[in-house]
Amino acid sequence: MAITAQEVNKLRQMTGAGMMDCKKALVESDGDFDKAIEILRKKGQKVSEKRADRQTNEGSVFVRTSDNGASAVVVGLGCETDFVAKNDDFQNLGKEILKVAFESKPGSIDDLKSQKSGDLTIGEKVTELVGKIGEKIDIVALEVLEGERVVSYIHAGSKLAVLVALRGTNGADVIDAGRDVAMQIAAMRPVAVDKDDVDAAVIEQELKIGREQAIAEGKPEQIIDKIAEGKLNKFFKENTLLNQAFVKDNSMTVGKYLDAVSKGLTVDSFKRVSVSQ
Repeated sequence: MAITAQEVNKLRQMTGAGMMDCKKALVESDGDFDKAIEILRKKGQKVSEKRADRQTNEGSVFVRTSDNGASAVVVGLGCETDFVAKNDDFQNLGKEILKVAFESKPGSIDDLKSQKSGDLTIGEKVTELVGKIGEKIDIVALEVLEGERVVSYIHAGSKLAVLVALRGTNGADVIDAGRDVAMQIAAMRPVAVDKDDVDAAVIEQELKIGREQAIAEGKPEQIIDKIAEGKLNKFFKENTLLNQAFVKDNSMTVGKYLDAVSKGLTVDSFKRVSVSQ
């Protein structure tokens, strides 16, 4: 059947797909708009599968904190190029996904993709945009954090976000302190809040490395374990948040800085999310 330019334009307005793709879909569906939309979605799925091995090293993070400050959600939406990351359709989809994630608090990315937004699931919405843009797009991160007071921070460029759950706020205004700590986490990449939170396997690995270094340096056998313990303590100072030197004032640790802001103020947990490799 003959497909008019008006029909093609109508489908394009409905889907955002290219003119030729819309015309082909309408021809294939004999002018049935619902079938044409389904054809375009399937095309998007094929594009998604075709580009499945592509790397999503660009993208944006999207963050929302509850009104009472007791919880926050961060979603990372990845794509192949910075150009797409700045695209309005990409940004709008990220905000839509964040809204669903904030309301449903899904336990995993797969759970989030199965959530509905309008007539489609989030996964279908992502596939639809893949079909429209022709570039791999995927949800690459999802974190939900709850606490006495959760503070969020988005680094310049919107490719990195940090959530920090504070404890011991005692009604004090600790937003600035929380943001300072979030910036510390963004820059210094701590592996845990404190040394007691470091995974036992990581500790054993660091001790093993310390022993091997001491042996390679020809240190006496009776002090090898002591040297390894010293290197482990150095690891804790450099890689656990509360024991790191505070970047804004190296004369104190992050833990001491927080205590100076408000007695007993500390960090319960944190999440660091980056869409860049």
